[in-house]
Amino acid sequence: MKVTVLVGGVGGARFLLGVQHLLGLGQFAAEGAAGDHELTAVVNIGDDAWMHGVRICPDLDTCMYTLGGGVDPQRGWGHRDESWHAKEELARYGMQPDWFELGDRDLATHLVRTQMLRAGYPLTQITAALCDRWQPGARLLPASDDRCETHVVITDPADGNQRAIHFQEWWVRYRAQVPTHSFAYIGAENAHATTDVLDAIADADVIMVAPSNPVVSIGAILAIPGIRGALRSADAPVVGYSPIIDGKPLRGMAQECLSVIGVESTAEAVGRHYGARSGTGILDCWLVHEGDHADIDGMTVRSVPLLMTDPNATAKMVSAGLELAGVAA
Repeated sequence: MKVTVLVGGVGGARFLLGVQHLLGLGQFAAEGAAGDHELTAVVNIGDDAWMHGVRICPDLDTCMYTLGGGVDPQRGWGHRDESWHAKEELARYGMQPDWFELGDRDLATHLVRTQMLRAGYPLTQITAALCDRWQPGARLLPASDDRCETHVVITDPADGNQRAIHFQEWWVRYRAQVPTHSFAYIGAENAHATTDVLDAIADADVIMVAPSNPVVSIGAILAIPGIRGALRSADAPVVGYSPIIDGKPLRGMAQECLSVIGVESTAEAVGRHYGARSGTGILDCWLVHEGDHADIDGMTVRSVPLLMTDPNATAKMVSAGLELAGVAA
C-alpha cells in the first residue's frame, strides 16, 4: 500500500507514527523485514524562516526527528538532550530575534540545510540528505521547493498600527495573543508543487489529511498551486481527521487561527471548510472524535476516538480511516 499524508509539525508527526505503527514501518518494522508499504508525508513549509543566517524548517525537522527517534519527548519538537549555549551567547551580543529557541544540536541541522541551499540544492534533495542521518522510515517531502511563508496581519501592540509579521513571530513571540486580522501565504502565487509531491498524490492508494492546524499547516500546503487540484483529481480516496476534540482544538492555537478566517471550532465547521470532493473541496471521508458530530453533503463521516495518546491509539485512528475509505492495509 502507498499512503500519502498531508501534515504539519508536532501533531502531524505523531499521526505519522501511528501510520507507521499500523503498517509496520520505521521504528515499528520487524527486524529484517523489508516492508510491503510506502509512507510519504507532504509537509508544510509555511512555518519556514531565515533566522541568524540559517534556514529553519520547523515542521520538516519535527517530522524527521520524531520518526527518527531523536525528538525531545517533553516539548514534542527539537532535539532530545538539547543545550542552548549558542542561543545564550547570541543574547549576550544582543542579536535578534531573542524570542526564538535555537538549540545547539538543532543548529547543526540548519547549518547543513543552509550550506546546501546556498550551493543550489533544492529543499527536497536537502531533506532527503538530512533524512539519511535520521532514517525516519518515511519519505518526507516539502510541499514545494519554492519559498512560501505564512505571514500574519496584526495590530502592533507597540504603536497600534497594522503590520504583517512572520508566522513564527506571531506564534512564538506573541502566542497569538494580539489583535489578528488575516493570514497571507507569501510567495504562494509564484510557488509550485514539486513533481515528487504531485506523483505521491497521484500514485497513492489512500491519501490522508492529518489532524494538523487547518489554517497554517494544511491551509498553507493547499495554498501552493497544484496541490489542491492534485487532491481533487486523485484516484485514491482522501480521508481527513478532525483536529477538534469535544468542541475545541486539542493543542496549539488552531482556535485562534480558525477564528481569524471565520470558521467555528467544531468538527463540522472544519469539515465544511475543507469541503467534499463531490463539490469543490478535497475530502471523501471525515473522521471526528467520539461525541462530536458532522453532517456534510458528499462526505462520509464516522465518529471514533481521535486522541493520539500513543502510537497504538493513533494506529487505531488510521485503521478506522482506511476502513471508512474501503482500503485494506
